[in-house]
Amino acid sequence: MATIPPRGSLPHHSDGWRHSRTTPSLSEVYRSIPVSGGGWFRKMIAFAGPGYLVAVGYMDPGNWATDLAGGSKYGYTLLSVILISNLMAILLQGLSCKLGIVTGRDLAQACRDHYSRPVSFILWVLCEVAIAACDLAEVIGTAIALNLLFGIPLTWGIIITALDVLIILMLQQRGFRMLEALVITLVATVGACFLFEIIISRPDIAGIAAGFVPSRSILTDPGQLYIAIGILGATVMPHNLYLHSSIVQTRRYDETLAGKQEAVKYAFIDSTIALSIALFINAAILIVAAATFHTSGNTEVAEIQEAYQLLTPLLGVGAASTVFALALLASGQNSTLTGTLAGQIVMEGFLDIRLQPWLRRLITRAIAIVPAVIVSVIYGDSGTAKLLILSQVILSLQLSFAVFPLVMFTSDKLKMGSFVNPRWLKGLSWGVASVIASLNVWLLIQTFTAGVL
Repeated sequence: MATIPPRGSLPHHSDGWRHSRTTPSLSEVYRSIPVSGGGWFRKMIAFAGPGYLVAVGYMDPGNWATDLAGGSKYGYTLLSVILISNLMAILLQGLSCKLGIVTGRDLAQACRDHYSRPVSFILWVLCEVAIAACDLAEVIGTAIALNLLFGIPLTWGIIITALDVLIILMLQQRGFRMLEALVITLVATVGACFLFEIIISRPDIAGIAAGFVPSRSILTDPGQLYIAIGILGATVMPHNLYLHSSIVQTRRYDETLAGKQEAVKYAFIDSTIALSIALFINAAILIVAAATFHTSGNTEVAEIQEAYQLLTPLLGVGAASTVFALALLASGQNSTLTGTLAGQIVMEGFLDIRLQPWLRRLITRAIAIVPAVIVSVIYGDSGTAKLLILSQVILSLQLSFAVFPLVMFTSDKLKMGSFVNPRWLKGLSWGVASVIASLNVWLLIQTFTAGVL
């Protein structure tokens, strides 16, 4: 393991970093995918992939409860919140991939290089807790889907999710593109399922259009505001910022000024398209909830199992509930795949420790599965619902510890050179970071004072 001298013991390099670039995270796939040659369309296809691995975090089971609650209780009103949240995500993920491409460091490595060793260690611990919490929500979501589809008890469903470690290892041996292909296929599955749900639920098109326009009632109605902040707070996942800054480096772009400019451009296109699909899926969950539950007077539907049970009888279509559960299974499995990758990136980036990939992923999965199994055995469905809430609260606590360093690094001319954020982007980025931090603090206060946990 590399030792890091205390802060100040080394002069800053001319590029703004204390150390020369270290061994990249995910070294087994680093710069393994060629992108040179061909026209703009072929380049766009070559760069496509990392954005979809990131996008799955914006449609994971942890987001479903807020979308279901918002749609069932308030109809289409909170669609504007999903739109604004997604625009924030596009901005921050764009900064994340730019940091990775320009500096050759992922966000975890950048933090280790900039901060003192004690601060870096604290940031690592916070990030590992957040990844475990996010992984917890994904494991529970997958287990719920297996229970709904096949009647598998929650405890066994949680244990079965550990098999994704084997899936990742098998696919990465065949190249990172295979893993990306699986993720894109699962994203497409979720999208197709909700397209079906929208068609059979026959939503109000005028209501949808009106919902994308921000309403004053979101700020004046405490109930709407609480769910809106829940949507915002769960939108940008901290581990996605670390993940994106690393996996964009799987592309073998030219490390020249022109090569990096091209890579930044196509990486931004990739993430914007992928996050637009995530916007459709999140909006679709809320739209289906509004069209099915809100219009029928079922305004308190917030749990996934309850939504599953009500969809078929309310819509009169036998496949409605099954398709809903299939989408949940694809979403949960997708998120566990990317969560384990993020865990490897964070450990390697912050600590410069190189564990065997299978061992690192096994540790990540065990951290999530053990508490989930214990709670499911002792408390059953009600316990897993509270565990989902707790996981989102933990994510909210950690988020700003990833967002603020990201904005700071990409706004530093010494570190970024000609790629530094222009003045308007600096202002917008700091504004978004501040809004996210403020809303998450408010959400945490309300969560604990309401006695939810």
